[in-house]
Amino acid sequence: MDNEKDFSRRDFLKATGAAGLGLLAAAAVPPSLAAQAPGRVPTRPFGKTGEQVAVLSLGGMFDIPSNQLMLRQAVKWGVTYWDTANSYEGGNSELGIGKYFAKYPQDRKSIFLVTKSTAWTLKGMTEHLDLSLERMRTDHVDLFFVHAIRSISAMTKDIQKWGETAKAQGKIRFFGFSSHSNMEECLLGAASLGWIDGIMMTYNYRLMHTDAMRRAVDACTQAGIGLTAMKTQGGGQVLANSAEEIQRGGRFLQSGFTQGQAKLKAVWENPQIASICSQMPTLALLSENTAAALNQTRLSAREREALAGDALASASGYCAGCTRFCEPLLAEAVPVGKVMRYLMYHRSYGNRDYARRRFHSIAPETRAVMAKMDYARAEERCPHAMPIGRLMREALVELA
Repeated sequence: MDNEKDFSRRDFLKATGAAGLGLLAAAAVPPSLAAQAPGRVPTRPFGKTGEQVAVLSLGGMFDIPSNQLMLRQAVKWGVTYWDTANSYEGGNSELGIGKYFAKYPQDRKSIFLVTKSTAWTLKGMTEHLDLSLERMRTDHVDLFFVHAIRSISAMTKDIQKWGETAKAQGKIRFFGFSSHSNMEECLLGAASLGWIDGIMMTYNYRLMHTDAMRRAVDACTQAGIGLTAMKTQGGGQVLANSAEEIQRGGRFLQSGFTQGQAKLKAVWENPQIASICSQMPTLALLSENTAAALNQTRLSAREREALAGDALASASGYCAGCTRFCEPLLAEAVPVGKVMRYLMYHRSYGNRDYARRRFHSIAPETRAVMAKMDYARAEERCPHAMPIGRLMREALVELA
């Protein structure tokens, strides 16, 4: 009997329980996987910094003040790379971390603490950093990112000097940037600068195998830059009624892990990636991802093929962040990449309130232009043939 062919929709639903077809990392944790979670996740070197960081990073874009148990458990399991930002949850993310350090000050020494700023001005970054230190009740952060750059031109000589000053003052140990857009070009540019310590970039089973991304990651590795992957679940559309999607999910469960865990493992199999930053707002998800980090079983060739099939089947529903192709072709400045990311937060991650807040941070006049824009030329240029116009119009409705 062919077990893969006979793994039916009913079997799949039974195996995943209440999670049903939620094949992202938020899927329910099978008991066998949850049992693996207690322990400490492995570490990897972070570029040339001399630091060893946990391969799993706790993404702080959730209500941390109300989830102190989550932080305590993360420390016990070795998830000691914590990522936040000045803007996350309106500052509550950093306040929650500060609340934790006030109760467990001894744990600060074991945490590789990262925060970010979207000020993009010297004065603004200074204000953000000082506020972050105050909120988190610490005298320094281990890594500070200029957040969400779209071009390496954002990392100017003045920004470099700012980082050097903050290091000299003892406020930061390492400096770098994060990027959701044009990641490959940003990474290649960073490798040539000579002063970037770390980068967090969108990197997943959809993007990691392209020639451009491989060259960019290789260049950063040679330059000694520590790399953290984010958005590793790959977003996109879950094809709930697709028999192929059901079979792919069933194949992973037969191997002892969920599809969400398989997506993490695909990234970890590249030793050039120091850590994966994952938003884990529940103990179940922390347990699931920790179990994946502890499980040393490598993906099989069939499992890699299954991920490749998923990427191909849903490619037109996933924005790869290459905004240099589409946005310059529009008659007026419209942030296609940002809107696609907010739509992904809403649809794929379930962060509906956050997605709406971010969408409404776009100026009303820009949103008005979005409704009337002709996206035909941008769609022609999109490497993944995304229906940009339709998705932009759907965003206007769903994120209203």
